[in-house]
Amino acid sequence: MTVTTETLAPAGPSGPPAPPTSAPPVPPSSQELRDLARRHGLTVSGARPPLPTYVRQLWSRRDFIAAFATAKLTAQYSQARLGQVWQVMTPLLNAAVYYAVFGVLMDVQRGIPDYVPFLITGVFTWTFTSQTIMTGTRAVSGNLGLVRALHFPRASLPLALALQQLQQLAFSLGALVVILFCFGEFPRWSWLLAVPALALQTLFSAGLALVTARLAARTPDIAQVMPFVLRSWMYASGIMWSFGHLTHGRDLPHTVIVLLQCNPAAVYVDLMRFALVESFHGSQLPPHAWALAAGWAALAFVGGFLFFWRAEEAYGRG
Repeated sequence: MTVTTETLAPAGPSGPPAPPTSAPPVPPSSQELRDLARRHGLTVSGARPPLPTYVRQLWSRRDFIAAFATAKLTAQYSQARLGQVWQVMTPLLNAAVYYAVFGVLMDVQRGIPDYVPFLITGVFTWTFTSQTIMTGTRAVSGNLGLVRALHFPRASLPLALALQQLQQLAFSLGALVVILFCFGEFPRWSWLLAVPALALQTLFSAGLALVTARLAARTPDIAQVMPFVLRSWMYASGIMWSFGHLTHGRDLPHTVIVLLQCNPAAVYVDLMRFALVESFHGSQLPPHAWALAAGWAALAFVGGFLFFWRAEEAYGRG
C-alpha cells in the first residue's frame, strides 16, 4: 500500500482547515505603465503637440473651420423674422445712433467733409474687430461639449469664429458701398487698398480672438468685462471724430497724440477711410500707417496664436 501525504493548513479551533493564502498582486508602477504605453504607441489624450505639428493639424482641418463658420453665420439670426438682414441692419442702426449723438447733438461733424461716409466706414470697420474679439471670448467656453468629446486643434474654434465675422463683414461692405454711392463716393483705384487693409485687420482681430479665447476659457468673467473694454477702446479710436479736430487748439502732450495715432483700431479705420472716402487724404494718416498696420497684425496674430497654443492641454478640463 502506498501512502501519500499532503500539506494541509492547520485546522482552526473547530471546522475544516483554512484555504491556502496568496499575496495580492503588485500593481505596476507609473514608470512601467509609461514604458508599456510607449511600446504600443499610445500618447497622452489632449497633449499639446509640437508647434509645427499643431500648425499642420490646423491646416488639415481648414474645411471644418470654413464649414463651422458658415454654419454659425447661418444660425446666428435664424430665430429672427428678418433673418440675415440683421447682419447689415445692426451696424447701420449703430451708425444712425452715433450720428444722432455725435454728429447732431455734439456737432463733431463740423469741419469734417463727408461726415456720413466718414462715420459709416469707421463704424463698419470697428464693428468687425469688436465682434471678432467678443466671439473669441465664447470660442472655447461656448463649445465645451465639442471640446470634451472630440480631439482636434482647439485654435480651430476662435479662427472659425473670426472667419464668421469676416463673412458677415462682406454683407456689411455691400451696404457700405451703396451708402457711399448715395453720398457721391464712386469707385476709384484707391478702393483696391481696402483689400490689404482688411487682410491685415483680419489677422489682428483673429490674434486678439485667440487671446480672449484662452483668457475666457479659464476666467469666464472676461466675457462680462470685455464689452466695457471695447466701448472704451472705441471712443479712443476716432470712430466718431477726427484726430485732427481733437488736437486742434488743444495743448495735448505729444505722448498722448502718438498713442492715439498708433492705436491699432484707429490705424485700420483710417486706412479704410483713406481707401474709400475721397475727402480723407493721406496727410490725415498717422506716420508709417502701413508699417504700423502690418506690425500690429503680425504681433497680434503670432503672439495670440502662441499664447493660445501653450494652453492647448487645459481647454475643456475642470
